[in-house]
Amino acid sequence: MMRMLPVERQQQILTWIEEEGTLRVSEISSRLGVSEMTVYRDLKPLLENNKITKTSNGISFPTREETTWNDRCVYCLKPATNRKSVQLIKTDHTIEQTCCPHCGLLRYQDIREDVAQIMCRDFLTDVTISGKTATYLIEADLNLNCCQPQVISFDSRRQASQFQKGFGGTLHTFQEAIVFISKEMQGPDCCRH
Repeated sequence: MMRMLPVERQQQILTWIEEEGTLRVSEISSRLGVSEMTVYRDLKPLLENNKITKTSNGISFPTREETTWNDRCVYCLKPATNRKSVQLIKTDHTIEQTCCPHCGLLRYQDIREDVAQIMCRDFLTDVTISGKTATYLIEADLNLNCCQPQVISFDSRRQASQFQKGFGGTLHTFQEAIVFISKEMQGPDCCRH
């Protein structure tokens, strides 16, 4: 068996967890042909970055309920401290944050009864706007390094239309965007990795 780099072993571990749900350290050690200590070293950065969690049965992906980190997307667990982030202000006055409008719309769809307000940022001006009145550009030919299909929010439909002329994609209202994204996804774990 060819020796793998730590990053390759980490990716393999994530793939196995995705396929099987939970794995024991001894099982990972056996499959990779490395010591359990090496597995623990490989797991350490994955645990620190909240990509995996320890459970009584071994190692698995964190559940959404375990995701309470303010700097992580509650939907896909990616960092949520960028200008694309979306905030869902709930009726109990707690705030959930997602990394982008894609995840914000999907999370809103999941907990809509509990959401008092959804806030996002205008892509061009970086001003905070209401998610319910925003215009969304979906699948523009512009790589923002985020969840797919990519969603960009705009305060002004006119500016969104002008942006669309240069980068393509389709324009949607809040409700239309939720329907579009929901139809595109094959389950709740669409953008976890």
